[in-house]
Amino acid sequence: MNRKSQSASIENDETITVPRPWKFRSVPWLEYIRTLGPILILSVIVILVGLHFVSPAPPRTLTIAGGPKGSTFAVNAARYQKILARSGITLKIVETEGSVDNLNRLTNPHSGVDIALVQSGIADTADTSDLVSLGSMFFEPLTVFYRSPAPLQRLSQLRSQRIAIGPQGSGVRILALALLKANEIEPGGSTQLLDLEGEAATTALQHKQVDAVFLTGDSAAPATIRELLHAEGIRMFDFSQADAYVRHFPYLNKLPLPAGAFDLGENLPASPINMLAPTVELVAHENLHPALCDLLIEAAMEVHGHSSLLQAAGQFPSATTHAFPISAEAARYYKSGSKSFAYRYLPFWLASLFNRLLVVFVPILVVVIPGLRFLPQLYNWRVNRRIHRRYGELMALERESLGELSEERRATLLVRLEEIEHSVISRKMPGSHAEQVYALREHIAFVRKHLSQTEATN
Repeated sequence: MNRKSQSASIENDETITVPRPWKFRSVPWLEYIRTLGPILILSVIVILVGLHFVSPAPPRTLTIAGGPKGSTFAVNAARYQKILARSGITLKIVETEGSVDNLNRLTNPHSGVDIALVQSGIADTADTSDLVSLGSMFFEPLTVFYRSPAPLQRLSQLRSQRIAIGPQGSGVRILALALLKANEIEPGGSTQLLDLEGEAATTALQHKQVDAVFLTGDSAAPATIRELLHAEGIRMFDFSQADAYVRHFPYLNKLPLPAGAFDLGENLPASPINMLAPTVELVAHENLHPALCDLLIEAAMEVHGHSSLLQAAGQFPSATTHAFPISAEAARYYKSGSKSFAYRYLPFWLASLFNRLLVVFVPILVVVIPGLRFLPQLYNWRVNRRIHRRYGELMALERESLGELSEERRATLLVRLEEIEHSVISRKMPGSHAEQVYALREHIAFVRKHLSQTEATN
């Protein structure tokens, strides 16, 4: 039976009750929202995955473990402070006793210290698994002065003498003990290892109260070295085995100095000498915000990038580290030589906001907008699927009606038929699918008529 004949039979059949008029909504927003749901859910998942890999907004305050008041560490920290302030970052400086104290504070979770300047070679004094390096910032040369009528060739020649190696916990003491041990000089032997450091140690050497001194950092400032070079009977140790020391102690660097490096007029030292120097690294917790990592390296370049007696211009900061693994963000910066695009052209806080918003906008551009283009097709598919499901129910009901039916079963089928028709009528659908809906209702009427004729025949 074609659709026109079915329609005519329905119109002529007085037993068919025509339901109340049914309005089609041209824009069924609820249906569109339900169709859009999977797209929105997928977008939310993509956004959440993106946010998982994006750091939150960088903090506005950092705390650095500096050093003793007036020391090189403290002066550098103050210079970092001024540079970071340009980007709205407040750098708090904590006064400390030096490199070892800096590392201890950094490894203490309750100290509140975020970054610190730490001399390489002392990392085995604390648990540093949480720490990364932002690079080597500068050399901290080791200078050894001694009294002797003739130049010494090896540190082992200081055995049984009085040596000032610095107080307990100081960076110079840790380094001195390591080098002396390599020369079979250890505490408890015939050699007296004294706790003197800095001015006290140099004064003791000048007054013949000690035979040798180990100096690093501010204790070995150029002015102090020149003073000792001019002192009668005091010599500066030449590490002729510098290449061997560097092999044994990877955190050390060989620094060759030409004659006259400290005093051209007096030609001091009188001949080229070799010095040893650990580097000082800027160390942070591994969860330091990537944007702050870039800012700190930029500040370090401004502070340490110039040339000096012991370094060439642009030599520091350097990605070459010894005591701590280089931060992934720092490695990226040193490799690319610049900040990311947003931080290069936008103010710091605007760039930070831009990077985080980008994680939201990219899924919208990649998932939501293309998904909206397919929304009408998805919606049509959902409507057609619903109609086809009703057809499937109707066909199953019709197949059951072909056999012999009891009055009770026929009544049950008619009730089920009413439920199918009611589900079609009650469901709001767009006008574009009206023809399919009315065709379905015609087929429902056809099956109803067949059941009624069967009942009349019986």
